[in-house]
Amino acid sequence: MKPAPLFKTVYRDLLGFAALLALGFWLIGRGGANISYRWHWQQVPQYLYSLEDGRFIAGPLLQGLMVTLEITAVSLILAGCIGLATALLRMSSSPVGRILAWGYLETIRNTPLLVQIFFLYFVMAPILDIGRFATAVVALSMFEGAYASEIFRAGITSLAKGQWEAAFSLGLTRFDTYRKVILPQAIRRILPPLTSQAISLVKDSALVSTIAVYDLTMEGRAIIAETFMTFEIWFTVAAIYLSVTLLLSGLVALVERYYPQRS
Repeated sequence: MKPAPLFKTVYRDLLGFAALLALGFWLIGRGGANISYRWHWQQVPQYLYSLEDGRFIAGPLLQGLMVTLEITAVSLILAGCIGLATALLRMSSSPVGRILAWGYLETIRNTPLLVQIFFLYFVMAPILDIGRFATAVVALSMFEGAYASEIFRAGITSLAKGQWEAAFSLGLTRFDTYRKVILPQAIRRILPPLTSQAISLVKDSALVSTIAVYDLTMEGRAIIAETFMTFEIWFTVAAIYLSVTLLLSGLVALVERYYPQRS
């Protein structure tokens, strides 16, 4: 069967997406009419931004988004470091290192993130004297790092043993083998699952609002408590999260496209 031209496929997909979007808006409008809800979309922009004397001033939602992005960025870097270190420990020849890595993984992956946030905030934070922001970053980094470690380990172990043998035959140390041979090849293989994990991190960061970190979700809750515009604000918050995750997916797709292919 002859494949359809690319432009026809894209056109068909866009039409299908538009139809689903229209159906969603129709269902939302019908639901609002059934419950006699009066929409107040005209009031939403003031919580996104305002203009004073020609100056752009971020509203509460954009300010919360900045906090969310800051938490996500710091947590993503720390999660990558924790994940790589844990993966290397699991593959090391040290029994103590393997046991520590195994204990960390099993503890983090088998307990809810919300419970971990509460434990760190109410138990560990007073002992370590750290604030809400640091607690949120530590909790998210440890949680996402556990899953990232398995991604790193899978990418490393997927490489042929000949890569190790060739590196050692050239006189490279184990550290240089990882740095110059193994990790550069593994990065392209693990980039797609790491992207999914980064998107999960963006969404999971909404849980830090439970410890009064004024991220996007917390700002949304505060606005709703003040205005009772439940549907409008939550739809707006969801749209902002969706925009961030779609942008992240697009950026990683570009990286995958132009990242040099390793043999």
